[in-house]
Amino acid sequence: MHATLPLLATTNFPLIRRRSLDTLQVNLGYKCNQSCLHCHVAASPQRTEMMDADTVALVMEVLRARQVLTLDLTGGAPELNEHFRYLVRQARALGVRVIDRCNLTILSEPGQEDLAAFLAEQSVEVTASLPCYSPANVDRQRGSGVFERSIAGLRQLNALGYGQSGTLVLNLVYNPQGAVLPPPQGPLEADYKRELLLHFGIRFDHLFALTNMPIQRFGSTLVSKGTFGAYMQLLRDSYRAENLDTVMCRSLLSVDWQGFLYDCDFNQMLGLRASVGGAARPHLRDLLQHDLAGTDIRSADHCYGCMAGQGSSCGGALEASVPPATHVAVVPMTERVR
Repeated sequence: MHATLPLLATTNFPLIRRRSLDTLQVNLGYKCNQSCLHCHVAASPQRTEMMDADTVALVMEVLRARQVLTLDLTGGAPELNEHFRYLVRQARALGVRVIDRCNLTILSEPGQEDLAAFLAEQSVEVTASLPCYSPANVDRQRGSGVFERSIAGLRQLNALGYGQSGTLVLNLVYNPQGAVLPPPQGPLEADYKRELLLHFGIRFDHLFALTNMPIQRFGSTLVSKGTFGAYMQLLRDSYRAENLDTVMCRSLLSVDWQGFLYDCDFNQMLGLRASVGGAARPHLRDLLQHDLAGTDIRSADHCYGCMAGQGSSCGGALEASVPPATHVAVVPMTERVR
């Protein structure tokens, strides 16, 4: 059990239910070439968990059987999995949209010199972490020299046609530096575009502003500083019910490196398994037999992070696309432990 789970388990978060499955978010392993302070996966170069070939083949089987539209590849650094390129090629051959959640520095790692060209060749959508356009802030959060290598990676992607508002999509991801909510996504995106173009000649398509979740490294840091309760109160106080309708877990399913299923990547890190056909440990193979539409989404107090302020998902803020609150299908609930 993760250290912060007992602090998150008792919740009054509204019960919501799944719609049809649109996106399969697959964690190919927790190994990474970086160790970022905000990482909710606690990825690092020392991690050894990696998805094997049999599980990758099962991912492909589920994509075909369920006609999944989007394959969202994450980690760790997903590109470090030896089956990454095979999975990308096979998914793209099916016409599936593929997203690579790239940390940018992986593009300059030994053995990955042709990675950017491969992504462009396969028309993979790149969603890259760049928590600030300031070198000092990025290096403070992600490690010394990371900003310079990130800029080099972005220039490499731009040179291949990424971020030019064409078919090769390049999105950036912003995380706050501490226990605060991200600023409004629209104005921040404008700042990023202006500063990166002016100082580095970098272009990109969209900026996603993500709230830091109180789990793994970030959660442990909050606990050690005695600020966990205050941050959770901030998330609760900033709750907006209208964000419930477009929260990512309604149409996304998270898959860990062993093939087990969770309602989102954050639940995966907390060990909160999805509900699939009554299985004790629901697995990819269960998706070949069971449809998840209408099933309950498992929640805990960290779910307030997705609902706070402008909202937060793997695709950035929810606020801009939220329909009227009267369209939200929510089942009222009393305080419970899940």
